Amino acid sequence: MSVNLYRNLLWLPAAPVDFASNCKALLQAETGLGTQIRSLASHSLNEEQLSRLGRVIQTVRSKGRSMAPLAPFRLGLIGNGTLDLIIPVLVATAARHGFSLECVTGAYDQYLQDALDPESALNKAGVDAVLVALDHRGLSLQPTPGNRQAADDAVEDAIKLLGTIRHAIGRNSGAPCIVQTLAAPPEGLFGSFDRALPGTARHLIDDFNRRLAESIAGSSDLLFDVAGVAETVGLADWHSPPLWNLAKLPFANSFVPLYADHVVRIIGAMRGKSRRCLVLDLDNTVWGGIIGDDGMDGIKIAQGDATGEAHLSVQQLALALRERGVVLAVSSKNTDSVARRPFKEHPDMLLREDHIAVFQANWEDKASNIRAIAKELALGLESLVFLDDNPVERALIRRELPQVGVPELEEDPANYARTLAAAGYFEAIGFSDEDRTRAEMYQGNARRLSLMGQTTDIESYLRSLDMRIVYGAVDSRSRARVTQLINKSNQFNLTTQRYSEPQVEQLERSPDVMTLHARLIDKFGDNGIICVIICRTTAPGIWTIDTWLMSCRVLGRRVEQAVLAEIVKQARASGIATVIGEYRPTDKNGMVAEHYQRLGFTGVSRTADGASRWELSTGVKLDDAPMTVEYDRAQDALV
Repeated sequence: MSVNLYRNLLWLPAAPVDFASNCKALLQAETGLGTQIRSLASHSLNEEQLSRLGRVIQTVRSKGRSMAPLAPFRLGLIGNGTLDLIIPVLVATAARHGFSLECVTGAYDQYLQDALDPESALNKAGVDAVLVALDHRGLSLQPTPGNRQAADDAVEDAIKLLGTIRHAIGRNSGAPCIVQTLAAPPEGLFGSFDRALPGTARHLIDDFNRRLAESIAGSSDLLFDVAGVAETVGLADWHSPPLWNLAKLPFANSFVPLYADHVVRIIGAMRGKSRRCLVLDLDNTVWGGIIGDDGMDGIKIAQGDATGEAHLSVQQLALALRERGVVLAVSSKNTDSVARRPFKEHPDMLLREDHIAVFQANWEDKASNIRAIAKELALGLESLVFLDDNPVERALIRRELPQVGVPELEEDPANYARTLAAAGYFEAIGFSDEDRTRAEMYQGNARRLSLMGQTTDIESYLRSLDMRIVYGAVDSRSRARVTQLINKSNQFNLTTQRYSEPQVEQLERSPDVMTLHARLIDKFGDNGIICVIICRTTAPGIWTIDTWLMSCRVLGRRVEQAVLAEIVKQARASGIATVIGEYRPTDKNGMVAEHYQRLGFTGVSRTADGASRWELSTGVKLDDAPMTVEYDRAQDALV
């Protein structure tokens, strides 16, 4: 991952395969142009794609088309390199952040003249900010190894030059400057001693960057730490001598998207668009494993365990963000009491209940829960970031709540925290005592609210997943996984009946038993075996569902309806007229207490301990589920 995370903006979803045709479609769009542009821009686009999209935006804007709801922003650019090549990328990147960006540039390498002349195009354009894009070649920082006085004088002269530019722009245009630190060249004369010896290029640039940051503090101007960005990706990769010689591009063109993203993050912070709330999923995000199935001893968050430490790094980052004023919330598909238990009792948990402003652990869809969180905190959806390991949940929120920031995550949890930090959702241009106490303020104002009446268009989203459910009888290939699920699943498990692997093999061979497993595949990949069914013939013409368990990660996707349809289909083929379902309560499976009733079964009996027995005629007409049905091709068709 490393450099590619930053070079390719991998916290964003992959570009659509029909990106080019989508760009062409924007030229013909009659309504919702700004929304469509932002949606397309919110992907991991390379420099060529961003340039193309930026040119499309400039074209439609020149025709007087409305960019709403994108907010207008006019940015001036001056510097010692070629900036024209960067402008389309900036324009497209700004759309991702909610801006309709117009850029005004000065003449090539005439940054001082453009700043000082009140009649320059830059100063007369009514810009909202000016990016002063000078690199180490644009300032008089000539190395004088070993000569401290000359080095101090060179840095002082460079700081004064930038001060002159900043003051002139402020006086002539009234706009703040975004001023860059300098990325040091990777080549040194003295090796590691370069940083310690006054007058070397490294020592000069380090001193300049420190002095610049001090001069920015307390002013209306803003700091853009290009040095930090370049060091993050590697100075040798950042600098491209061929591109400088050929086109005077200050850095490698593969990093233009990253550079543009950082510029617009600062613009966003200027306009109050930095995110204020981090909403956390729990299972396999805050900790490794599934608390409802693995229990307190099974989840991974301990030091000394690679997976546990990966998830602890997420908690550490969340706590650090909270210390600087970011509000923390939870949205988890879980039973509330089960989800809260690690926060209360697990000795290795860093996050505790009192760190969480709003705790939404239930079985509702996460779009509704995130709406509820925003309402509870009195924040707009654009203030929220949602961190979840599940690509289906991430895609749901991007679709239903496009205002919410949703970083894309790779499979390895070791990179979750780095990816969240790299995405820059919480960019700041200052830090006050009020910022420091913001999380506590929201914590005090947070209150529980009901999700009743909150709806979202989940059906169309489910259809868009292109789900396929693949059924198979339990056999030697699936037996081990089925046995594991039988003995591990606790929450969506109607009877919590446990079987060993030899017992499962016996069930497979019994003429009075029907075994079934289901695998769910969607456009994001194969979810594996997510459901196990065991039905027994308990009387002539009657099946009793001995075991019905499902993985919680697919809840809310209508898998239950699809599985019931398959049970009924096989029952009819076997001459079964009635299917009996039983619910046996445990301390963890309360979420499925009304499972059979929701599916249309009729209650037969209930007992004092909460157990219930339900029946369904196989002649009933069932609703279709939004997925296609297939059968394991390694077996004969089940029916």
